[in-house]
Amino acid sequence: MKNILFFGDSLTAGYGLANADVDSFPALIQHKIDELELNYKVINAGLSGDTTRGGLSRLDYWLSRPVAVLVLELGINDAIRNVPVTTIQQNLQQIIDKVKTKFPNVKIALMGMQLPVFIPGNRAVEFRNLFGAIADKNNLAFVPFFLDGVADKQHLNLADGLHPSAEGYKVIAENVWPVIKGLLSEP
Repeated sequence: MKNILFFGDSLTAGYGLANADVDSFPALIQHKIDELELNYKVINAGLSGDTTRGGLSRLDYWLSRPVAVLVLELGINDAIRNVPVTTIQQNLQQIIDKVKTKFPNVKIALMGMQLPVFIPGNRAVEFRNLFGAIADKNNLAFVPFFLDGVADKQHLNLADGLHPSAEGYKVIAENVWPVIKGLLSEP
């Protein structure tokens, strides 16, 4: 059985869901894998509130087991904390480099994020563009906006308006599945 490590923040962890073991994004992807009888096991390494720096500091623990596929979803909490885009980019690159060093054949999917349009200036554009630049530089599978079709849709989010509901995660899983499925290979 090959491991797929979902490494992210509350959006990966399934923050606020009644049953994250069933309704989170990684759980829904595991269900799709099981339906196709693929030999992969999802590991949900989401941690609510995590930043790219925090992810980098906790990565070694998760690399203690083999990783065939990494789904990387970090960065939005950095932006909320006004971490410079260059720092976010450097931390994401270090995470990618560390995983590739430990597992040279790993396949990686990067989940891009976007700041709300009401954020003034170039910050929102720079933040959005950093994910594409990292994906291009590292030849990664890429989802330009992880919350596409869910952000700003009240009926697909929890009351906080920031975290997807179980129904919202179904939309995300459908959007992201083709990218992840493309990385799964059987011998």
